[in-house]
Amino acid sequence: MGIDPAGQVIVVTGSSSGIGAAAARRLAARGATVCLLARRADELESVAAGIRADGGRADAYPVDLTDEAATRRTVAEVLAAHGRVDVLLSNAARSIRRPIAESLDRLHDHERVMAINYFAAVRLVHLLLPSMLAQGGGHVVVSSTLSTQVPIPLFSAYLASKSALESYVRSLSAELGHAGITTSVVHFPMVRTPMSGGTEIYRAMRMMSPDQAARWIERAVVSRPSRVTSAFGVAGEASMALLPGVVTRATAPFFRRMDRELARRAAAGDVHE
Repeated sequence: MGIDPAGQVIVVTGSSSGIGAAAARRLAARGATVCLLARRADELESVAAGIRADGGRADAYPVDLTDEAATRRTVAEVLAAHGRVDVLLSNAARSIRRPIAESLDRLHDHERVMAINYFAAVRLVHLLLPSMLAQGGGHVVVSSTLSTQVPIPLFSAYLASKSALESYVRSLSAELGHAGITTSVVHFPMVRTPMSGGTEIYRAMRMMSPDQAARWIERAVVSRPSRVTSAFGVAGEASMALLPGVVTRATAPFFRRMDRELARRAAAGDVHE
């Protein structure tokens, strides 16, 4: 059941590696034409070439999505080449893991994260929305995190940006659902990607693989639920709705202990690759 991706034009941002690349390969294997957007031209073309070698349809569009003029040109190129976009998969992101107390003179951390995670994502929606409305509908999928459903420390900039984007797409559905614009938020747990690999202790954590994450994206594209998440995410969200203060205070010591244990295991070489 659901909507067959075959024949659909799907824009995938952050698709030169990790979740975006895996999702693009999976959707192309189901017959979608995937338009790959990311900064790293060589890696982006490598993903596109691999998809084409497997019989799929993929075009690479190297672009810095924080550059408004470049993004406008890229959207114009995509629409000129394909005539429409049926699905926007907003996956490009950056993350910073740093305590708030050590960030008091680093407001630029928040500015850099918001630039790609929020403003670039909203810009793409705004640029594609007129064509989606003209064709009678479109679907927007955003890659988010389990950590917006439970109170996770040390990622204030990242979580603020993802929470903002989630609120934006809820408004998008509320305002334009009657016009055929639908949205899905995908709440991933930790995924083994270059972004998560930037934190040494996370080598000791079991994580979802990019291919497993791509299946969640596929579900969002095909079934179009308002969210894709885990049972733990649902429980965390419900708990936060009922007792946010209690849950935040109760979970903080757990995450501190978890970080200490991950650091110990990483130092001992007990890692997962």
